[in-house]
Amino acid sequence: MPEKAIAAYGSWESPITAESVSAAGVRLSAVSVDGGDVYWLEGRPLEGGRSVLVLRRDDGTIEDVTSEGVNVRTTVHEYGGGAYVVHDGVVYFSNFSDQRLYRQVAGGSPEPITPESSSRMRFADGRVTADGAAMYCVRESHPQGGGKVVNEIVRLSLDGSGEQSVVATGHDFYAAPRLNPDESSISWLTWDHPNMPWDTSYLEIADLDERGIVSGARVVAGRDDASIYQPEWGPDGRLYFVSDESGWWNLYVLGNGDAATPLAPMEAEFGHPMWGLGASTYGFLPDGRLLATWSVDAIAGMGVADPNGGGLTVIDIPYTSLGASYGTLAVLDAEAGPRVVCLGGSPHSGAAVVSISVPDGASEVLKRGSTLSVNPGYVSEAKPISFSVSDGETSHALWYPPVNRDFAGGRHELPPLVVMSHGGPTSQTDGSLSMGIQFWTSRGIGVVDVNYRGSSGYGRTYRDALQGTWGLFDAEDCIAAALYLADAGLVDRGRMAIRGGSAGGYTTLVALAFHDEFAAGASYYGVADLTALAEETHKFESRYLDGLIAPYPEGAAVYDERSAIKQVDGMSAPLILFQGLEDKVVPPEQARMMAEALRAKSVPFALLEFEGEQHGFRKAENAIRSLEAELFFYGQILGFTPADKVQPVVIEGLS
Repeated sequence: MPEKAIAAYGSWESPITAESVSAAGVRLSAVSVDGGDVYWLEGRPLEGGRSVLVLRRDDGTIEDVTSEGVNVRTTVHEYGGGAYVVHDGVVYFSNFSDQRLYRQVAGGSPEPITPESSSRMRFADGRVTADGAAMYCVRESHPQGGGKVVNEIVRLSLDGSGEQSVVATGHDFYAAPRLNPDESSISWLTWDHPNMPWDTSYLEIADLDERGIVSGARVVAGRDDASIYQPEWGPDGRLYFVSDESGWWNLYVLGNGDAATPLAPMEAEFGHPMWGLGASTYGFLPDGRLLATWSVDAIAGMGVADPNGGGLTVIDIPYTSLGASYGTLAVLDAEAGPRVVCLGGSPHSGAAVVSISVPDGASEVLKRGSTLSVNPGYVSEAKPISFSVSDGETSHALWYPPVNRDFAGGRHELPPLVVMSHGGPTSQTDGSLSMGIQFWTSRGIGVVDVNYRGSSGYGRTYRDALQGTWGLFDAEDCIAAALYLADAGLVDRGRMAIRGGSAGGYTTLVALAFHDEFAAGASYYGVADLTALAEETHKFESRYLDGLIAPYPEGAAVYDERSAIKQVDGMSAPLILFQGLEDKVVPPEQARMMAEALRAKSVPFALLEFEGEQHGFRKAENAIRSLEAELFFYGQILGFTPADKVQPVVIEGLS
C-alpha cells in the first residue's frame, strides 16, 4: 500500500467534488406499487430540480412516466408529499407549476382533471376508489388576495367533470384519507393550531354511502399528549395506525368498540414526524400480516407483525436506514413470494430503491440515487457517540473522522471540525452514506452530525425536550458534541465550525450569537428573526413556535431573547449565509436582515442569494456553488487552502 502524503487538514485532494455531490443528489422518494409495477419519484438537480415519476415494469425495464416540463410536486403544507397515486395503470399527479391534478398512463400525455381556479387549490395524499370513479384527497385552498387558507378532505370525481365535494372540514389540517376494503367507511387524520401533527393529532372514522356522502364522523384514537401516524385499513377490515401514546411510535389495531390494541410494543419508532404527506413505514403482506419498519438509535429494523397477537419476527436486512419523513413502503406480491419495496441505505451505499424478500431479507437494488462510485478508501463511516448535556441528560451524534487513502495530517496537527445541525428541528440524521458528508471528511475535515434533544428517533420524551427550549438545548448539544471530540483529542478546538439548514440554520445562528466555541458558521436559509417567522410564515408552521419557543404574541419577549438578529452584539465569528429568493418558509428578508446586522457590528460575513430557489436548493448549479463557497469560506477562516480550484467568495469585513 503506497505511503500516504502528509498534508494540512482541509487541503487534501479528493475525488468527491461538489459536482459529484450534486450529481449524487438525485432525491428518491414516494415508492409505490401497482400490480407488478414499481413507481417512485426522482428529484433531479441536473434538470432544474424537477421531480420525475419513474416506472419499473415487472420485466425490469425502467422508464420515465412524466415528460420534460412536468414536475410532480404538490405544495400542500408547502412541504408537499403524497403528490401522486397509481390505480390500475393510471397515474394521478399534482404538477408543481399550476398545482392542478393530472391523469396519465405510461406513454401517454397528461390530461388535467381539476380546473384552473382563482382560489389556487392544491391537492395531495389521494386514494382512488376501486372502480376508478373518484379520488379522496386533501385539498388546500389559497384564496386570491391572501385570504384564509382552508384545508379539507374532498371527493374528486374522475369522470372528467372535475366535480369536487367536501367530505370533512372545520379543522385546521387534514391528512391520510383512507377507504376501508368495501368502501363503506373512510378515515382521516386531523389536528388544529397550535399543534403540529407529531404533537397532538386525532384519527377519525365516518360512514360512507355509495354516493360518497359521509355521516357519523367520530374520533377513534388520539389524545392531547399523543400523535397518530399512517392510518391504514387492513385486508381484514380493521383499522391500523401508529401512535406514540406509550412514549414511542408503535403499531396499533382498532378492535370492536373502537378499542386500540398495541402490536409488538417496543422502545422503537415505527413513525416519523409528518413533514410530508403520504409517508409510510408499514404495509400488508398477502396473508394479512404486517410488514413493518422501525428505528432504534438511528438504526433501521424490519420485521413481520402478526395482527392477531403472534408477536414480531425480525428480518435481517443489509440496510441501516429505510426511508425517512418522505419515505414510503409498498408490498409487491411477486410470483417467488412477497417483497417489500422501499428506500434503503447503508454506511457504504446511499439511498436506493430496493426490493427485499420476505422473510429471508435477500435484497435487490432497483435504482440507485447516485451512479457515483467511490473507493472505500475515501469513505468515512459513522461512529455513534453519546455525551452528557444539561439536567443530567444524554445527547447523541454520529462522528465521521477525516479519511483519505492518499493523505494524512501532520503529526502535530488536529483536524478542523464541522458540526452539522439537522433541520426540523424534529428531523433525525442516520449513518447511511452521504456524499455531502464525505465531501468534507475526504478533504481532512472531521464532521459530527448531531441528533440533539428534540430529534425524532429516540422516543417522545427526547423529542419533546425541545418544547420551550429551541435555541437553547439544540445549540447546547451541538457544542457538547464538538467539545466531546475536542476533549478526546480528535479535533482542533480552535477550528470548529457549525452549519445547518432551515431549523439547523437557526441553531447555527444562535450557537454563534450566544456562545463562543465556534470559529465560523454557515447558515442555509436559517431563521434569524423568530418574530418575523411567527408573523410571516405559511399556515402549516404559523403556530409551530408556540411550542418550541412560547405562545405568540404573549411570549414576544422570549422571541426577541432567542432571535440571533436581536442578539448580534454577542456575535464575533464569521458567518456565511445562503438563501433562496423564492423561499416561503424562511423569506429572503431574514438573511438580508442578518447580513445588515453583521455589517453594522463589523462581523465578517458573506451572503449568497439564489434566484428561483425555495426552501432547499434543487438546482445543480446552485448546490455546487454553495458547497464550494462554503469550502472556500472555511479555508479563509479556519486557516487551510483547499486543493480545489473554486470561485472565491467576497467575505465582507474580513481583514
